[in-house]
Amino acid sequence: MNLFHLPLLMGAPPADGGAGSTLFSFLPLVAIIAIFYLLILRPQRRKQQETQKMLSALKKGDRVITIGGIHGVIQTIRDNSVIVKVDENTKLEFSRSAIASVSSRDDGDDEGKKD
Repeated sequence: MNLFHLPLLMGAPPADGGAGSTLFSFLPLVAIIAIFYLLILRPQRRKQQETQKMLSALKKGDRVITIGGIHGVIQTIRDNSVIVKVDENTKLEFSRSAIASVSSRDDGDDEGKKD
């Protein structure tokens, strides 16, 4: 199709000035912005607030999983970092933001030992 005919096929603008058509031309843009906010921005903000709340509630003895997939128990909490005990003699220091989730509270019982 020839691109020169496209404006002719779209039709002529209304002769009355088009005040009402201006509103209807911006309506799809406003709807797209509203949908974008409701489906993307609002849930992301909620998830970020929940993550911040979880990181501020970290305490010694919590079983955590890092973003790298390392499981361990928090031994020490500092301002911007935590020391996680991964094995009997292995402790690793992570940034607080590297904690992906808190799996449970460790009560001192070893999982592998049963009476």
